[in-house]
Amino acid sequence: MTTSPQVAAPSRSRIAAASLIGTAIEFYDFYIYGTAAALVLNTAFFPGMDPVAGSLAAFSTFAVAFLSRPLGSALFGHWGDRVGRKSMLVVSLLVMGLSTVAIGLLPGYAAIGVIAPVLLVLLRFTQGIGLGGEWGGAALLAAEHAPPGRRGLYAMFPQLGPSAGFIVANGLFLVLGETLSDGQFGAWGWRLPFVASLLLVIVGLYVRLKISETPVFQAAMDQHRIAKVPIAGLLRHQWRRVLLGAGAMTIAYTLFYTATTYCLAYGTTSLKIPKTTMLGLTMAGVVFMAAGTVVSAMVSDRLGRRRTLLAGTGVAVVWGLVMFPLMETGSVFLVGVALAGALGLMGLVFGPMGAYLPELFKTQYRYSGASVAYSLGGVLGGAVPPLVATSLQASGVGVMGVGAYVSAMALLSLLCLLALPETGEDSL
Repeated sequence: MTTSPQVAAPSRSRIAAASLIGTAIEFYDFYIYGTAAALVLNTAFFPGMDPVAGSLAAFSTFAVAFLSRPLGSALFGHWGDRVGRKSMLVVSLLVMGLSTVAIGLLPGYAAIGVIAPVLLVLLRFTQGIGLGGEWGGAALLAAEHAPPGRRGLYAMFPQLGPSAGFIVANGLFLVLGETLSDGQFGAWGWRLPFVASLLLVIVGLYVRLKISETPVFQAAMDQHRIAKVPIAGLLRHQWRRVLLGAGAMTIAYTLFYTATTYCLAYGTTSLKIPKTTMLGLTMAGVVFMAAGTVVSAMVSDRLGRRRTLLAGTGVAVVWGLVMFPLMETGSVFLVGVALAGALGLMGLVFGPMGAYLPELFKTQYRYSGASVAYSLGGVLGGAVPPLVATSLQASGVGVMGVGAYVSAMALLSLLCLLALPETGEDSL
């Protein structure tokens, strides 16, 4: 591996802004779908079903994007390792953003019948393709520009994008919930955050078109060290790290989507907590997530990525068993504690991943490796939890089984981390 060349400080500032703004916009798009799935998509696109079946159908469309993300990671990873990080970041932003706007304009079941949920699934699939290419490019953009000893700090910026995107997305839903009646929100209000994504995409494109290619990739181009088929080299030489990296990421996804998607639906329907209250508690929890992201990313530059990740994941094993007893009290305060704990731990695990996953792979297939590992972790940790949790709730197991499931996913991630090496001192 080669040592990262130095880059001027003003350029690094632009890189930090581009990686943060881009992932914030991408995750804004993704999160508004998750919120809509929890609150309204079951009635807009799956009418006639009982509440549990409708929720399962809505969450299934939510899961579709996680299934398409590995495909997007392989596609964008291939070209990102072939032609560069910057160009793929622009394309992924367009794919994600335009799909989101189209969902906001899609007629419901009452207008066009069964074709409505079919088109919803197709657009959701395309959303996942775009997001599959987004994170890896943004993480590499930051990590491959970072000066020695500060890679965790610089790679923190794309990791803060989810927190920023979530707060904007749910803040908008909160405002709509306060200003519109339930009828207005269900009829057309939920569409506004989707259509508003177009303005955010324009801002994101403006920022990303002004960034430069990473010095690490440019050096690989100059030295003719570009793989013809990056994914083939990845699977031949570093397939084990792809699988272990995916397993390590699983708990971050599990904590986030259990807290923000399943718990939002559970809190409003089963615990009878007002929708706006649950959204407010979730947004407060995401502030803890952002704080955890910053702290763990910075600490990982001093203590090492793996050690920092092991600590956060170990606590998550325990928190899975604590979270739902707190939720079951029905106390708004204790529900807030449950969500803040889960999301704060998610931040502690998520923060170092912006540097850790890229560090696990060689330059020739780093975009592919980091992206595929990240997205595969999302299939198990993001697509599955809302479905499993809703099914457990409907069965005789109840929500305590959901907590046990969270702990099991944390244990899986812990075992994967134990099988991976420390990378904090490695050069890119």
